[in-house]
Amino acid sequence: MVTLVLLIFSIFLFWLAVTPASMSLLSPKGVNYEVAALMSMKNKMRDEYQVLDGWDINSVDPCTWYMVGCSSEGFVISLEMASMGLSGSLSPSIGNLTRLRTLLLQNNQLSGPIPTEIGKLSELLTLDLSGNQFDGEIPRALGRLFRLSYLRLSRNRLSGLIPKPVASLSGLSFLDLSFNNLSGPTPKILAKDYSIAGNSFLCSAMPTQICGGVPKPANEMSSDRKISNHHRWVVSVIIGVSCTFIVTVLLLVCWVHWYRSRVLTGYVQHDCEFAIGHLKRFSFRELQIATGNFSSKNILGQGGFGVVYKGYLPNRTIVAVKRLRDPNFTGEVQFQTEVEMIGLAVHRNLLRLYGFSMTAEERLLIYPYMPNGSVADCLRDNGRDTPLLDWSKRMHIALGAARGLLYLHEQCNPKIIHRDVKAANILLDESFEAVVGDFGLAKLLDCRDSHVTTAVRGTIGHIAPEYLSTGQSSEKTDVFGYGILLLELITGLKSLDAGNGQGQKGTILDRVRNLFEETKVEMLVDRDLKGCFNTEELEKTVEVALQCTQSNPNNRPKMSEVLRILEDITGQMGHVDESQGGSNICETRAFSFSRNFSDIHEESSFTIEPIELSGPR
Repeated sequence: MVTLVLLIFSIFLFWLAVTPASMSLLSPKGVNYEVAALMSMKNKMRDEYQVLDGWDINSVDPCTWYMVGCSSEGFVISLEMASMGLSGSLSPSIGNLTRLRTLLLQNNQLSGPIPTEIGKLSELLTLDLSGNQFDGEIPRALGRLFRLSYLRLSRNRLSGLIPKPVASLSGLSFLDLSFNNLSGPTPKILAKDYSIAGNSFLCSAMPTQICGGVPKPANEMSSDRKISNHHRWVVSVIIGVSCTFIVTVLLLVCWVHWYRSRVLTGYVQHDCEFAIGHLKRFSFRELQIATGNFSSKNILGQGGFGVVYKGYLPNRTIVAVKRLRDPNFTGEVQFQTEVEMIGLAVHRNLLRLYGFSMTAEERLLIYPYMPNGSVADCLRDNGRDTPLLDWSKRMHIALGAARGLLYLHEQCNPKIIHRDVKAANILLDESFEAVVGDFGLAKLLDCRDSHVTTAVRGTIGHIAPEYLSTGQSSEKTDVFGYGILLLELITGLKSLDAGNGQGQKGTILDRVRNLFEETKVEMLVDRDLKGCFNTEELEKTVEVALQCTQSNPNNRPKMSEVLRILEDITGQMGHVDESQGGSNICETRAFSFSRNFSDIHEESSFTIEPIELSGPR
């Protein structure tokens, strides 16, 4: 009996040792409490420039979100949200990010009181809320942040006394409370350096000083008036000299900028001519010019490891510039891995890399611009002027995505697992050719690898059950995501639209399975198709999607098998014949399907010849 207890305890300790930190943050329902806290913050803020669009309640890992930094264990340790045009208020849920070390919210338009819950962030080192519209008193709870070394609350509308616990923080290197409406006596401040200027109602705690607002004797007022006149004259002279100096400096800066721009433009026009098959290295300045200094108006999307901007090169080429931001890596490993990986994968249905840029603090990737956006954009109204996808185009997209994934899994050496296959990551070129993009979550897979990853990444509703529960990924993980993609193409819905957003239960997949059993799959077809679809293709495509999304990964087909079935369904090998669009029938009827879709074995896979490429994108 004792031996059995020791064995069970040893297994439990081993499970704790191998469980990824990011998975330990998940509740049994797949909810990450840090994700919940961040989403509460997002809901309290008004985001004019959509910089928070990449924050997704269905994500199991907030570490890939824009402006969020994490520790190596997967805990959120920094929020760097300065100068993002945010307004609204700061949610008290900030206190739930208990591992937070850096909070930068300066130069926004946030208002309301400063939440006292910030006092729970015992590991906080840097707090900057300056340049906002916070009002009310400074929370005394900030005096409990004994590790704090940098605190700025300047240029707000704070009032009341300076709390003694805050003034007594001896570990502060700098305390800035300037330009508020603080009043009353100033306590002894123990910070190494501090500023309280611009608070006209503050008075000194020294007995020899007189508080502002207290009347003075007449002789003192007369003396003060003379001193004031003298000061006005001195200030006028200083202002005149300063203005002359500033104008001179500005003129000099403008001339230097004009000269450098003229020289740089000639350099860029010569430098940006890249050849097919070769990566071009861009300077950071070139990409600044191309994207309008990374203007928020040029943001195409965000998520993964950064933000994607639309850019215009001097040779009139339109590109997509992905600005990576991962505060966790200190070197170039992640950047080099992604560049090498995309360089290895050259196929007409994979997003081609034009070039890259790398500085001490910046990592950027340059891709071709996809004029028709993503499949998700076209299927759902995202406020963009995107065309409607008819049934023929949807099947064409399904084939293209399958070819791209097949290349990654079976024709690329070493193999590559994408790990986040979904409609938002399937891009469409000018001919509506499907291009598999966003390799930010992919890993190079060698045959000697164990297929075990260190953290679960992806989007709830698209994650295979075995990956979510064990952290193990394989080619079959991508096959599951592809099956969900097929259902998105058929229904036009998000993977979680049919459920409650809590993991796989209640998702679109459950709804399809139920209607499949009831032979009512026609009820799932996207209403935007207005009944115009090929009924035979619909029937067989739904069956393929259910094969791909089986719970047991061993029962799912390989991408080579999926592609073969889809090509048989559409009656084409290679390209879609647009002339067959006439086979779409505008009608609705009941269906009766074969349900033997759980007996696919690995032995049934066939050897596929290398696909003839039409050249890299």
